[in-house]
Amino acid sequence: MSSEHWQSRPEGGGRFALSLIMAIALRCGRRVSRLCLYPITLYFFVRRGPERRASRQYLERVFARPARTREVLRHIHYCAATMLDRVYFLAQGEKPFRIETEGLELLAERVERGQGVLLLGSHQGSFEALRALGERRPDIPIRVVLDKQKTPAMTALLETLAPEVGARVIDAAQDGASIALAVAEACTQGAIVAMLADRGRGHEVLRHASFLGLPAPFPVSPWLLAHTLQVPVVLCFGLYLGGDRYRLIFEPLAERVEIPRHARATALDGWISRYAQRLEHYAHVAPYNWFNFYDFWQQDAPRRADPAQAAVAEQANA
Repeated sequence: MSSEHWQSRPEGGGRFALSLIMAIALRCGRRVSRLCLYPITLYFFVRRGPERRASRQYLERVFARPARTREVLRHIHYCAATMLDRVYFLAQGEKPFRIETEGLELLAERVERGQGVLLLGSHQGSFEALRALGERRPDIPIRVVLDKQKTPAMTALLETLAPEVGARVIDAAQDGASIALAVAEACTQGAIVAMLADRGRGHEVLRHASFLGLPAPFPVSPWLLAHTLQVPVVLCFGLYLGGDRYRLIFEPLAERVEIPRHARATALDGWISRYAQRLEHYAHVAPYNWFNFYDFWQQDAPRRADPAQAAVAEQANA
């Protein structure tokens, strides 16, 4: 399988196609628009070979046996369903869905201390389901770190539905120092800052941890940032259960992330391994929710950090 980096893969669909899907979704309703997911799933299965092969590779690891074609199709369909539901989460909030929550009271306890909380998620399920948290606790400010440049068409179209979303997004395409400053400011204001911690961008330093039986690369920057902020860290998973059902899970990971200068590598490996173990747990709980459609295990070895990321690392070691 090719070890092509995930950032080199083109965005699925174009602005016209996404506009059409959005129009159908909003005018015809969720029940009708979900019928479009079947041809979309078939299109991606046939036309996007790297994604199809990555799905099969992942499913073979999680099931510990060869993956069936119908399982690959179901995997792609789940991804398409959560992407469609982004429209409804933005336009209508949680109203069209049945959302179960686990650990919400534990998250609230940490938020009420007023020092901010770092919420670490993954490309596992729907990160958009976190918007339900904003509706249930409108008193809690929520900022999300997202790379707007990776999917510009989707970002532009979705932000037309909820213009206020753009103001709350911290753009991950910025340099590392700017991201760190924006996150620190939000935490000072007592906000929840949510970010994904399972993919490293091309310039980021990576370290490996066991995931589904093989070492996989994970970025170190979320953990250096957590150490710098010294705020509670909570893991979050917005699992899609099929139909209109989601399960929003919050798991406290640490009151503080400590990365001592004299044992930096060991500490980083420990935190990343704990994170990877929880990803693996939920990969078994909800196997079709893993939406990293690229060769997750065979990326290049860790790269040198750019100057901005080095600045973040220097802050962490101060």
